[in-house]
Amino acid sequence: MGLAGNLRDYRFVDREGELVTGAQVDYNGQPAGYADPAETITHVDAHDNETLFDVLQYKLPRGTGMSDRVRANTVALATAALAQGPAFWHAGTDLLRSKSLDRNSFNSGDWFNRIDWTYRESTWGSGLPPRGENAAKWAYMRPLLADPALEPGERELRTAHRQAVDLLRIRFSSPLFRLGSAELVRRRVGFPTGGPDQTPGVIVMHLDDRTGPDLDPRWESVVVVLNASGRATTQAVPALAGARYRLHPVQAGGADPVVRTSEYRADGSFAVPARTVAVFVSR
Repeated sequence: MGLAGNLRDYRFVDREGELVTGAQVDYNGQPAGYADPAETITHVDAHDNETLFDVLQYKLPRGTGMSDRVRANTVALATAALAQGPAFWHAGTDLLRSKSLDRNSFNSGDWFNRIDWTYRESTWGSGLPPRGENAAKWAYMRPLLADPALEPGERELRTAHRQAVDLLRIRFSSPLFRLGSAELVRRRVGFPTGGPDQTPGVIVMHLDDRTGPDLDPRWESVVVVLNASGRATTQAVPALAGARYRLHPVQAGGADPVVRTSEYRADGSFAVPARTVAVFVSR
């Protein structure tokens, strides 16, 4: 729903195989779809609550390597950067900003809120955050903050930043990522691999410029495969067979060598590595 601008009347096939509208999708007792694309700010972290990197430190399996943690950060940012409507990134989230798991840092001072824009120092592991809203989780925080394997170095910070910049270049490479109206979103945005057989952790989004006015002079179709899972995936979209998709030029020459192994096949399937967002375009 976030990728489609949180539209109330946007229709898609849910995990039960039913055609539903955004208003029918429950989000904590309220409709997930309720707005126009210009009326919602899509984000995965903000100034309150934990930073994205800190949330991933909590939620990823303890043995997840730092390179995979960086990749998970990029995939998460992609769900905002490639969504319809205004996208919001928390300051420093592109370089793995941490507040050392602080839940609410408004009164935590510069030490827990600082950002090293030179990429030399991670702000992870700065100490146990203030009691406030954190004390109940101190027992979980201590072993995480003390684990040297969970602290990214300069190389990881720079890698995360470069991959995030590629996402922004992709967003502004085509007006299909910024349709601006509910009507255009309903007509141009689709999720062709939904239903009960969908792959957990994977979303396929299709942006279609083949009907109606020509919005993008370069590409008639864009396919985004968001693979947040720890396994490579192959997603079949038979309706797109024979269309000669190729990896987006930003990614083909970009910062991530892993995404360059993504592949479109003539039968309409898209092969994408684990923890990777791959964008394919068709002229």
